[in-house]
Amino acid sequence: MESRKTASVSTRYLIAYNALSAALWAGVLGRTVLLLPLVGPTHIHESLGDYTKWVQTLAILEIFHIAFGLLRSSLPTTILQVASRLLLVWGVCDRFSAPQQSNAYTSMLIAWSITEVCRYTYYVINLSGGSGGVLNWLRYNTFFILYPLGAGSEAWCIFRALPEVYAKNETYYWVLVAILATYGPGLYNQYTHMIRQRRKNMRGKKRA
Repeated sequence: MESRKTASVSTRYLIAYNALSAALWAGVLGRTVLLLPLVGPTHIHESLGDYTKWVQTLAILEIFHIAFGLLRSSLPTTILQVASRLLLVWGVCDRFSAPQQSNAYTSMLIAWSITEVCRYTYYVINLSGGSGGVLNWLRYNTFFILYPLGAGSEAWCIFRALPEVYAKNETYYWVLVAILATYGPGLYNQYTHMIRQRRKNMRGKKRA
């Protein structure tokens, strides 16, 4: 009985966390789409930079969810994914003007926010006992476009920042160059992983 009660509390917490995250990322998406025709892509960071970096920072909790056993997922992979996003919002786009004024910043937000709205909403429905429906299809199909768009935008933001970084801190410059070199293999691994997950998910649907 006690374990069932604990599980229920954990499930309610995870539903609340995922619902909040979905709403916050929907805010990023909605504000980006609304502001884009008004201010243009080179000024999106001025309006959304602070909001986005704090929304992304909330994802640190997902590391603790896995560490404390609330979720079953790869801890190293989650740490890497969260850290790479934090590097972009805090260590690159927040500190240097070139990526802030790049079209890639806007395309990065669009790719991230659509992905996260689908992902977190899917988790809410799944944890609530639903089947996902359209969201299940979106989760396992939109990555074909959104992953390359997101990774390409991230890499371009880092690339655009490099001249400014070099002028301020040569060591940090070489750190970012090394990180930039991992984007190709990293995208390939992430992309093929999602393709395998999609096949597994689609097989399950066909059997049902």
